[in-house]
This record gives sequence, C-alpha cells and structure tokens, in this order.
Amino acid sequence: MLKKLVTYCKESYNELAHKTTWPTRAELTHSAIVVLTASIIIALVVFAMDKVFESVMQLVYPH
Repeated sequence: MLKKLVTYCKESYNELAHKTTWPTRAELTHSAIVVLTASIIIALVVFAMDKVFESVMQLVYPH
C-alpha cells in the first residue's frame, strides 16, 4: 500500500515537472485581462437588468 502511494507521488511529480506545459507570463496576463473584462461586462449587464426590473416592479407596485 505504501509503495503504491510513493509510486503515485513520484509519477505525479514527473508528470508535473516534465510533461506539463505551463503558460508564459504574457499568456497569463492576457487570460487575466480577458477574464476581468468579461466579469465587468457581466456585472454591468446584471446591474442594468436589476435596475430595469426594479423600475418595472415600482410601476406594478407603487409605494
């Protein structure tokens, strides 16, 4: 059982160290900008929808 665990750990390390391709700094920066931009756009869309629904509800149920 212990031998299997050690073998698994060695194989996992070998795969991460030698077989995995890691993104460059430029690729990471580009991906982060894409995610940030998409998040801001989605947040603005949700905010706009919330304001529209709030206005509709105020028309339906006036104070």
